[in-house]
Amino acid sequence: MKKFIVTGGSGFIGCNLVKYLLKKRYVVINIDKLSYSGNKNNLKNITNNKNYFFYKVDINNQVKINKIFNKHKPNGIFNLAAETHVDRSIDSPKKFINSNYLGVYNLLESILYYEKKNKKKLRLIHISTDEVYGDILKGKTDENYPYKPSSPYSATKAGADHLIKAYIRTYKLNASISNCCNNYGPNQFPEKLIPKLIFNILNNKDLPIYGQGKNSREWMHVNDHCEALLSIFLKGKIGESYNIGSGIILKNIEIAKKLIKIVVNKNSNYRSKVKIKFVKDRPGHDFRYALNSSKILKKLKWKSKIPLKLGLSKTFEWYFKNHNFFSKTSKKQFDKRLGLKT
Repeated sequence: MKKFIVTGGSGFIGCNLVKYLLKKRYVVINIDKLSYSGNKNNLKNITNNKNYFFYKVDINNQVKINKIFNKHKPNGIFNLAAETHVDRSIDSPKKFINSNYLGVYNLLESILYYEKKNKKKLRLIHISTDEVYGDILKGKTDENYPYKPSSPYSATKAGADHLIKAYIRTYKLNASISNCCNNYGPNQFPEKLIPKLIFNILNNKDLPIYGQGKNSREWMHVNDHCEALLSIFLKGKIGESYNIGSGIILKNIEIAKKLIKIVVNKNSNYRSKVKIKFVKDRPGHDFRYALNSSKILKKLKWKSKIPLKLGLSKTFEWYFKNHNFFSKTSKKQFDKRLGLKT
């Protein structure tokens, strides 16, 4: 039975990946420092699973990471440990450098140490982002497109990608990189667009949209992303990068309108007071992201399956049925506007 380490496994994508891998009957070791967005309640229903192990550890703590590697002797690592909110990176870039770049460096060194000590190769799947490519006003970015990050967040993710590629070439690291579009789904921290809008809908508050809402993003349900990551681990080539996209590209204002429509169709009492409110735009806000995902389709035979209408509807239902997800998080962590420094 394969053993996987998932770093950042208590966060949004991480917890969904942990649950997905456990359903596939793999052993999963979750390493998470439980920062503000790493929620132990995201995995409360699986804590008694005999194939699940949890360690509250920062990936910068190389001594503890080495001990976990030596104890469990994993077959592979999915690295999702990262600070991810662009607005927070504008306010506090140093935290992003520590987690997203230095954290990856320490993880890579732990992998090399483990391999040398145990004479056994580890496979790393590093989860990056489409934001490393920067603004894409026309067309789509393939894996050979130059990196042009715009925010401290995307710059640290780009730096980590470059560092991993250097380790692949210099130290023969067995690694692949994924660059995925925007994810949505259950357990996403409500500072991000879709859960933020849902929270406001459920609380009869205005829906804040940056600028005029014309910035567009590509959207994918997190379950599709998890399936793609396992496919890359099992079939992806060492040293290769894989874009993970859905082809579903919508403006932020369109996402807000679709969520309002979902509420109306459900005959909810929430719709009467909800309206869209345009707020001051984010500094350096990228206008458009769009991925060319033909490589993963052709080489690994993977493509996204969940239609946006169905995915958004199920996501809204999950938050509606799980009000405690919001109540267990301090509103100070997500209700205050961040990232207005210029």
